[in-house]
Amino acid sequence: MNRRTLLGLCTLPAFAADWPQWRGPKRDAISSETGLLKEWPKAGPKLLWQHNDIGDGYATPSVANNRIYLTSTKGLDNEFVQALSLEDGKPVWATRLGKAGNPDMSPSYPKARSTPFVDGSRTYVLGSDGDLVSLETTSGKEIWRKSLRADFGGKPGTWAYAESPLIDGDTLIVTPGGETATIVALNKTTGATIWKSAVPGGDLAAYASAIVAEAAGRKQYIQFLAGGLVGVDAKTGQFLWRYEGTGKGPANIATPIAYKDHVYSTNARRFGGGLVKLTATATGMEAKEIYMVRDMPNTLGGQVLLGEHIYGTNPEGPVCAKFLTGEILWKNEGVGPGAVLYAENRLYFHGENGDMLLVEATPDAYREKGRFTLPAQPKRGVAGGTRDEHAWSYPVVANGRLIIRDLGTLWCYDIRDAQVKTR
Repeated sequence: MNRRTLLGLCTLPAFAADWPQWRGPKRDAISSETGLLKEWPKAGPKLLWQHNDIGDGYATPSVANNRIYLTSTKGLDNEFVQALSLEDGKPVWATRLGKAGNPDMSPSYPKARSTPFVDGSRTYVLGSDGDLVSLETTSGKEIWRKSLRADFGGKPGTWAYAESPLIDGDTLIVTPGGETATIVALNKTTGATIWKSAVPGGDLAAYASAIVAEAAGRKQYIQFLAGGLVGVDAKTGQFLWRYEGTGKGPANIATPIAYKDHVYSTNARRFGGGLVKLTATATGMEAKEIYMVRDMPNTLGGQVLLGEHIYGTNPEGPVCAKFLTGEILWKNEGVGPGAVLYAENRLYFHGENGDMLLVEATPDAYREKGRFTLPAQPKRGVAGGTRDEHAWSYPVVANGRLIIRDLGTLWCYDIRDAQVKTR
């Protein structure tokens, strides 16, 4: 252990919570952090550091072991995963994954998007060209590698691969797409194939990340493919069900949310949010639509389920609704669409316009507790000549820090409440 790492261990509280994968410890955008600021000063919380040379991309960081792990690109031929010090953002190691996927995309967004999964001594990450790599967490040394295109005949969508791999016990779940191995399960230690699921229709891989759920009496993996939402048996990969109501647009991005026998999904603003109820049948499962509501939380920044209520944004701003009925309880023109997470009764929104917003997590009313504009933001270009880039990366709360990425820039804020003596 070097001196910098030791200093980080001494500086940060031992009982702080990590954010080791996509959407946090349980892949639900919920942090267990406590002792955080309940309101922000007008200028925002204290900025600890900012780095503008982390490489390009939209990928969300992971945080574990007092380090930040994230994927980036430098040109079309170098996509890489890197570890940075949480204390000061300085580089620890970097490992090349491959090239940026589908460089001829139109509109073109050939940049890193996958979030690493830090699983103890191993870290797993997927490059946008389909390079799936297992690494030593401490050093970044490669352990094994697979190609979703070459090894599984993978077929990604227009914007290449964007999924963040899922680890479930000893199993790694990833989505090559295509007719023969739409979804696959691998041994996380060796990379050996456990099963291949050929989902009927041979959907292209979309841009969402799979979840594990117990629903209608079956443990299953639920994924949002290019043709819609599907579930496959966790043990065998057997196809169970499909729902196409929210899968008719060009960008199936948001991670599904499962609660008991219900699954929520949404397609980037076009149709709104849809809820299905799963029931067992003689041959698999049936997904019955409960509702499709246009004003439900429906943007690519994801959603958070807290009890009976779901929070997120629609194109105008933050919104809260009843999960099981689709009844809208409040909405506000805050920062427009954005990405969201929850920590200690607060919702953190990273707007696509680059602003940060803090909102009380209550279904009673919209109660804003802070807002600020990130300083020295990167210049966002026009991709393919058709649409401006936005601030698409999800925020992270871990170890008393708020970490935000936008293209080649990374900010780290101290959001601990100094008046809280113990956390």
